Amino acid sequence: MPHPKTVEEMSDCAGPIECELLPKLIQVTEAAAIAAAYQMGRGDKHFADQVAVAAMRRMLNKLNMNGVIKIGEGERDEAPMLYIGEKVGTGAGVDVDIAVDPLEGTNLTADGCPGSVAVMAMAERGGIFHGPDIYIDKIVVGPEVVQYEAEHPEEKLELDAPVSRNLNIVAKALDRKVQELVVVILDRPRHAQKIMEIREAGARVKLVSDGDLMPGVATAIRGSGIHMVMGAGGSGEAVLTAAAIKTLGGKILGRLVLPSVANGKTQEEIDAEIEEKLPRLEKMGISLQTLNEVMDTEKLVPGKDVIFSASAVTPGHFLHEVSLFGRGDARVNTVSMGSSGTVRFTDSIYIKDKQKTPLYL
Repeated sequence: MPHPKTVEEMSDCAGPIECELLPKLIQVTEAAAIAAAYQMGRGDKHFADQVAVAAMRRMLNKLNMNGVIKIGEGERDEAPMLYIGEKVGTGAGVDVDIAVDPLEGTNLTADGCPGSVAVMAMAERGGIFHGPDIYIDKIVVGPEVVQYEAEHPEEKLELDAPVSRNLNIVAKALDRKVQELVVVILDRPRHAQKIMEIREAGARVKLVSDGDLMPGVATAIRGSGIHMVMGAGGSGEAVLTAAAIKTLGGKILGRLVLPSVANGKTQEEIDAEIEEKLPRLEKMGISLQTLNEVMDTEKLVPGKDVIFSASAVTPGHFLHEVSLFGRGDARVNTVSMGSSGTVRFTDSIYIKDKQKTPLYL
């Protein structure tokens, strides 16, 4: 019997970004998560975000890479650090594009609620969608649906298809009844119609107040209890979801949408937002004509050497919250992955004083 070579074969498939930067990326998101955890439950979402951003930026600038933020905290005039276009790293090493959300779920952290994470993705130059800070209306599913679509080309998910049709496709792909599906969607007035249609089709809805990024990742993890994510949320979160879902073999479909349009504002308010945002959209190569184009996983993350890391701040769908032991010691839970197909669930303990802090199992 030949000796299995799984680890060797997957290591051979890993690109330079995965080999050189993924172990360091884990530390970057963990630093941000621990910093934010000290602000958990204190009611100040802005300061929680601020300390996560600062910790993440300090760690990034220690890495031997030439990094450019493509998805970040906002435009340069809106964010002092980790803004879109900011260069990070030492300037030596591989060229990478970066999508980052130092604290996904700032409200969740401030209020001590489940679901907040520090998250980042990297890819080679040109490997991450350079998009504006607006919404993306999306559908996220796992690899079983991708396989089903390949075998049944006449049955593909469509962003504009009736909700019931898309649910039926997912149910067939997972060998379930529609009534057994769980769909995660942000609890927003703009989703009232979609929520009603999901329920009328027979599926179950799990509403989240903030943070649909990790539920999107969870669609590709069996046993997570999440089968589909729908609805309009932040464009940055959608791109980060796409990075993870690509490495796991899943799928995302999305379309850029202005918040005023998604939230049903008046035409006057829509026109005002267009006037405000159009110059930035055009700088990114997006016109009013192309704004409504449907993008898939490859459009959002075209990179071939993609890495992703998410460290939980508060309890998540499959990650444990940060534990602070006092004296600066902390324990943090992370999921990381790369294009080779290697996925790691990391349980890290940072011991500041080895003499005073015993290690418990």
